[in-house]
Amino acid sequence: MPSSVSRKPRAILPVFLISAPRAILEMLALCLLGQAVLYVLAGQGRSENLIYRLFDLITRSPRQLVAILLPRSCSASVVGILTFVIVLVLWLGLAIVRKFI
Repeated sequence: MPSSVSRKPRAILPVFLISAPRAILEMLALCLLGQAVLYVLAGQGRSENLIYRLFDLITRSPRQLVAILLPRSCSASVVGILTFVIVLVLWLGLAIVRKFI
């Protein structure tokens, strides 16, 4: 009998409460990666690229949050890389927590 069938109904809610933020973090990480690739490929014309602007819109709030924690002298690239690292660590942490629930 598969383990998903033998789960108690009470165990579904904690798994969802971990899986939903993990999915959001995963989407955010992929947007940060896509934005980085377009940053390299599009060069100076990236501000006119619609997909780059969409990724910028999606990732703006987390990047601003990380920028508040860093000194003002840090470049936008450092902020983007650190944002990706923080999102990745949170995503991995939620994966570990989900494994033990």
